[in-house]
Amino acid sequence: MSGLRVDSERCDGCGRCVDVCPFRGIVLTDDVAVFTESCRACPICARECPTEAIFLEEEVSSVVPGYSGVLVVAELRGGLLQPVSAELVGEGRRLADLAGFDLHAVVLGSGCRDAAEVLLQYGVDTVQMYDHPELEHFRSEPYTDALEDAVKRLRPAVALMAGTPTGRSLAPRLATRLRTGLTADCTALDLDGEGRLLQTRPAFGGDVMATIATPTGRPQMATVRPSVMPPAEKVEWPAGEVIEVPFQPAEYRSRVLEMRPAPEGSTIADAEVVVAAGRGIRRKEDLEMLEKLAGALGGMVGCTRPLVEAGWLPSTRQVGLSGRTVRARLYIACGISGAIQHTAGMRSSERIIAINADADAPIFDAAHLAVVGDLYEILPVLLESIERGESLYALRTRNG
Repeated sequence: MSGLRVDSERCDGCGRCVDVCPFRGIVLTDDVAVFTESCRACPICARECPTEAIFLEEEVSSVVPGYSGVLVVAELRGGLLQPVSAELVGEGRRLADLAGFDLHAVVLGSGCRDAAEVLLQYGVDTVQMYDHPELEHFRSEPYTDALEDAVKRLRPAVALMAGTPTGRSLAPRLATRLRTGLTADCTALDLDGEGRLLQTRPAFGGDVMATIATPTGRPQMATVRPSVMPPAEKVEWPAGEVIEVPFQPAEYRSRVLEMRPAPEGSTIADAEVVVAAGRGIRRKEDLEMLEKLAGALGGMVGCTRPLVEAGWLPSTRQVGLSGRTVRARLYIACGISGAIQHTAGMRSSERIIAINADADAPIFDAAHLAVVGDLYEILPVLLESIERGESLYALRTRNG
């Protein structure tokens, strides 16, 4: 970890640091700069200090060397392994092979032997199984205890969790206990030549892609956005083993009184067909065209961020880095220019069709089929073609 320090002998109380701090994290006390709780340890004040009294000090790491391996935390729901677990295993396997590490998976639950056996089929080296009645339903306290035990036993260099409500609850708690860094909601991961995990995630509302490293803390922790990484494929001859780990629960302040299942309903992230609207849609009422097309294809209507900000569709329908990531079988982009923030959230779809009047629109770089023209002319013909049972390729041929 690192922090900002002030050399009181060199500080002349000029106040330049107070003026440039965007977080109001510095005050002058007795003509000497003093950091407050609002300080975010950014180096702006150090760069602007005319006397070089402020500097970034690297603390001596308390981390014991000898960490190796990649650890992924599987997720269960109703005792069943969730699809995001296969995505974590796939990315974990890739990173482990790059570094020459073993790949370990952790599964938490009650009666979770079947889920552990399924994980073996994806080629993990070990499945650390914590099977206890206290772990039947998700609670942050016992789950964090179990994961802390797994990390301290295995000493992994990298630990990956899903960017789901469960992962977002557990990861910061675990990172705090382990006194290590955490990067949330990653869309890309890699390892450099020194074994540092390069964690890429959107920042500033998706306008910037930041790559973050944890130089000293171990394990290097990250949560991964669902539906971004390709899932692991099952191996023909699994060679891993399930290791049942004893779990000793503590006296927890929370307990489960009742479980009520959430109402069933599909989300844009689960839709196999997405018809997405961009700024090429002129009026809110015109979304009805897209609703008809999505209904004919058995899909859902998505949108870009400007339409959410205009109040035309809820944020749950937004596709992109600051919205949902989709991996649809068919993605139809209607009037979408193709900013990187949007395409990063739909690029993994199997088939992408883009309709745009601008032949140079960036969305065509991500599309498998480009339709150049006025969507107000194309969509009615497309819908008519689908109702007749024709394919889009047949429509393209018929209309030139």
